[in-house]
Amino acid sequence: MTSDAPAGSRPWTQCPRATFDLETTGPNPRTARIVTASLILIAPDGEVLRHGEWLADPGVPIPEEAAAVHGITTEHAQEHGAPLKQVVYELASAIGGLFSDGVPIFAFNAVYDFTVLARELRRCEMPDLAPYPVLDPLVFNKKVDKYHKGKRTLSNLTQEYGVELENAHTSAADCLATERLAGAMTRKYPQLDMPAGELHDLQIGWAKEQAADLQAYFDRIGKTSKVNGDWPVQPDSERS
Repeated sequence: MTSDAPAGSRPWTQCPRATFDLETTGPNPRTARIVTASLILIAPDGEVLRHGEWLADPGVPIPEEAAAVHGITTEHAQEHGAPLKQVVYELASAIGGLFSDGVPIFAFNAVYDFTVLARELRRCEMPDLAPYPVLDPLVFNKKVDKYHKGKRTLSNLTQEYGVELENAHTSAADCLATERLAGAMTRKYPQLDMPAGELHDLQIGWAKEQAADLQAYFDRIGKTSKVNGDWPVQPDSERS
């Protein structure tokens, strides 16, 4: 395939791509508020072309357990953060522009970040995003290494694949490491090296299969939790 082929028909590794990460007030994507965000645009050769970062005042107290993860306290966010509505608008505009240009966006556990953003847009009475194409190394890993031993955290997987991750749980560090992890994973599993749109569509099915497997496990051990297989955005209803 020549480099003159349309971007949508080339494997994602031959195209510009972006990577996105949020740090928030909590683990539930339907209720979490954005605290920091990073969005990085990367050239086909891996060079960082643009790097955007945001710090928001979420308008609510940041729980101590969340601050312990990402290091941003309520006081720091109130003093240095931009109004949340401004951050949501700027971030969604930047992401929407990339999607409009056909640029795929990576996110590790993308369903969390894109669900958080979708809920923030709704609270701010802003238009919804249509997240496409999205690429998620966590979904990749569950597909190509189904019986993986150990936790599938970003920290563990980057270590396993030899990807540098400094300052973990800062949105900027997690953001870049996610794209680098996807590259390392694709070198090991070349079946992932396909056009981003095709890979996005496959991940919808993979995520449902992975959720069904987890649900079956929960049912076997008597755990009553219900697993949501929607991807890359969860619906409003509390099913997970």
